[in-house]
Amino acid sequence: MKRVRELELFNQIREIREFEFGVFYFFKGGIVISEMHQGAKFKWESAKKAVYAAQEIYEKGVPLIYIANRINKYHVPPFEWFKFHKNRFDMQYIASVGGLKNNVLSLLIKKLIFPKRIKTFTDLDQAVHWAQHISKKSNHSSIS
Repeated sequence: MKRVRELELFNQIREIREFEFGVFYFFKGGIVISEMHQGAKFKWESAKKAVYAAQEIYEKGVPLIYIANRINKYHVPPFEWFKFHKNRFDMQYIASVGGLKNNVLSLLIKKLIFPKRIKTFTDLDQAVHWAQHISKKSNHSSIS
């Protein structure tokens, strides 16, 4: 599976934040791509660190487009997604790349909480293309 550092988009990076649970890449246009560490348990308490980083990096009103690049096996307890929603973690768009076979319950819960906003991809380049399209459309409409 492709890593973020192998993307052509890498030259558009604004900032990289490394946490004990994974690495978050913040790109121009509100695109955020995560690569969690092998075996990490990603809960709301951890996610808040990435949320606060995004709030520091992006201007208010920039729609966040989040891509989880699942290069490693990690665990998101399914009901943690309710905490994301309850705490108003306003991800405008969500995508997951790769290994979803063992995460059916988590995917179903995400789709219930974030209807119409979640996509799944098998290829990181496709997910990035999707995110860039959304970002360009959002930036164009905010200029008009």
